[in-house]
Amino acid sequence: MLEKPLTSHIRADGVPLTLREYELQGGYQSVRKALLNMTPQAVQAEVKTSNLRGRGGAGFSTGLKWSFVPLDAPKPKYLIANADEMEPGTFKDRLLLESAPHQLIEGMIVSAYALQADTGFVFLRWAYHTAAKAINTAIAEAYQAGYLGQNILGTGFNLEMHLHTGAGRYMCGEETALLNSLEGKRATPRAKPPFPQVSGLFGRPTIVNNVETLCCIPHIITHGAEWFQKLSLTADAGTKIYGVSGKVRKPGLWELPMGTTLRELIEEHAGGMQDGLSFRGALPGGASTDFLVRDHLDVRMDYPSVAAAGSRLGTGTVIVLDDKTSVVGFVRNLIHFFAQESCGFCTPCREGLPWIEKILQAMQSGDGRKDDIPMLELHTRLLGPGNTFCALAPGAMEPLQSALKYFREDFEAYIREHASLEPITV
Repeated sequence: MLEKPLTSHIRADGVPLTLREYELQGGYQSVRKALLNMTPQAVQAEVKTSNLRGRGGAGFSTGLKWSFVPLDAPKPKYLIANADEMEPGTFKDRLLLESAPHQLIEGMIVSAYALQADTGFVFLRWAYHTAAKAINTAIAEAYQAGYLGQNILGTGFNLEMHLHTGAGRYMCGEETALLNSLEGKRATPRAKPPFPQVSGLFGRPTIVNNVETLCCIPHIITHGAEWFQKLSLTADAGTKIYGVSGKVRKPGLWELPMGTTLRELIEEHAGGMQDGLSFRGALPGGASTDFLVRDHLDVRMDYPSVAAAGSRLGTGTVIVLDDKTSVVGFVRNLIHFFAQESCGFCTPCREGLPWIEKILQAMQSGDGRKDDIPMLELHTRLLGPGNTFCALAPGAMEPLQSALKYFREDFEAYIREHASLEPITV
């Protein structure tokens, strides 16, 4: 049995397999098994039993999410792969999109069958040009082989699939903003309820899943839910594509059992810190997660363990902070990104994020004031959960609030010593 199912078909040179090459390595077996031997309800049950949790950041049960779609609702129904990977420090889906596009297409076919959806979209980040070429080629090959289109495998199941390249906004990663963008509207989040599973794209039942999530589906159906659960070191099932960036010796991506420790990721797979540098902390799941520090190195990288440590697993892509990089500059750089990417719909996000950036910039310039730190702490509450229309601003507050918790002396030093640490450049 495969120990690294998501990356086992990826060649060393990164060139994607053709459909025929993919089939020779077991590709599209899950399509035949699901469509020819399983009901949609049985596919959903297998995914729910597998305990697959969404790999896009929220970690919600995939099978449970699917169950909210009414199977008997009239068509059209939509399945969307969220490939708008714009979270700073996150680059895991790019590997799958560029080097294993047929795995995504296969996962979408099986998922669409389970939902009885008849139209699929891959909503792709605008800058992923290599991925766009690979996905377009894979979709064309799947149509030619009869895996897409009308009456797939003679079962009467129909599925049309399209690639849609986004206009380039981080906000499109939020599923309802993605739906608005796909409809040709401004990418602002929608009020919920109604939820997309009932009223999504063009008012029809819609499921939006992350790329890595969908790529797990073929392996669950081919090998079974129990096999998928046993891949993990903890109760959270399966493998995970973890990433590490920052001043480590070997930044990159690795498919490892869910529950691999932060220490193993950084010290073994990423090769430890670069010469002359020490580990101070890390954002465990992309830019919108709270810092973990040295005391957390043995935390298992799964959803409940990281949450118990005071952060979120998020995308599982770690951004490392070293002892020579200004934590104030580090956070300001992230706040600058989030301020640029705010859709401007709600006042706390639109006005608060630029104001926070202004305070942090003043600190770095030697113009900080004694009340700046209390003001920053106030903003972490005012822009926190429940005070904004979507999760962008609360996510932006996570690195700031945890930096103030663990590295408060750095902020105080900027005020006391006028930027005694070298600031990070944008």
